[in-house]
Amino acid sequence: MSCSWHIGLPLAALLACLWLVPAPARAATTCTATAPGALAFGTITNGAAAPTNVMVSFKIQCSTVGLSLLADASVRVCVGIGTGSTGTTLSPFRGMTNTFGDTMSFQLYTNAARTIPWGLLPGGTPPAQVVDLKYPVPVLGGNGEVTLTLYGQIPANQALAFGSYTSSFSGSAVTLEYAYNEVLLGGSTTPATCTAGTTGHKTATDAFPFTVTANVLAQCSATVATDMDFGSRAGSIASAIDQTSTITTTCLKRTPFTVALDNGLYAGGTSVRRMRHVTNAAYTIPYELYRDSARTLRWGTTQNVDTLAQTGTGSAQPITVYGRAPATVGAVAEGSYNDRVQVTITF
Repeated sequence: MSCSWHIGLPLAALLACLWLVPAPARAATTCTATAPGALAFGTITNGAAAPTNVMVSFKIQCSTVGLSLLADASVRVCVGIGTGSTGTTLSPFRGMTNTFGDTMSFQLYTNAARTIPWGLLPGGTPPAQVVDLKYPVPVLGGNGEVTLTLYGQIPANQALAFGSYTSSFSGSAVTLEYAYNEVLLGGSTTPATCTAGTTGHKTATDAFPFTVTANVLAQCSATVATDMDFGSRAGSIASAIDQTSTITTTCLKRTPFTVALDNGLYAGGTSVRRMRHVTNAAYTIPYELYRDSARTLRWGTTQNVDTLAQTGTGSAQPITVYGRAPATVGAVAEGSYNDRVQVTITF
């Protein structure tokens, strides 16, 4: 039997002819995703009382070619996100790390209320995001797309360390698993799952790579210092007097900081500290401050030269200042002597 085409051929006859044409091979449906890029949380404050929220959108696109006239395609897609490069768990939180391996908790969600974590596997705990697409497929093919939003949150009240935090999602951590039903004529039905369609099923890995980033800034606070008391001497300072004082500061864990001490109020030039008599400015006693117990490393204000470099621990850190009043020649005027030194913490 054969069919010939004529202008004015009734629709019923046309459809009958279509049914008599040998069915073409089933078309391949392919789904892809645009990469979200970076989910950047920006600057996070240590111990912040409120969570930090960000979001980023990306598209899922499905394309079908090779079907016949008056057809459509139905696709069920499971969009999976795993633990990322620095995480080991999906719930209750994922984790990203800085270069020292310190961890910051965060989570990725499928909803704006941030109550449904985004998982990797269909039906998993937590599950992958499921989306359905249905679109017409004329003779030359058709396609459909849907926009998804990835909702991120860093929970509050975390004890964090200084640094840049990141986690990368690529390879098997970002997957599209989809099943599809295609028909030659009429409407198709949506597959019941992402793993089994009447027409076909596919899994794509490294489907939409992205990174999650956050920064914790260096932070220091609550610096206090004790007085350095060289004691009392009668008439003269026959031998050097050594004493110490303590500077205590609290800096965020991993925070690099330096401690500088100026030359005081009554220095002679730029390198000799002096205590001055409280009632007679003509009388002074030299002294010096050092970074080491051997008292060989003078403590000053020039960064990377004579300041003290430290790293924060997250707790109060006592730092010892080593002082020396050298022996003097001749008598020293009776009375009280003092000086005031300014401490500068740079971070």
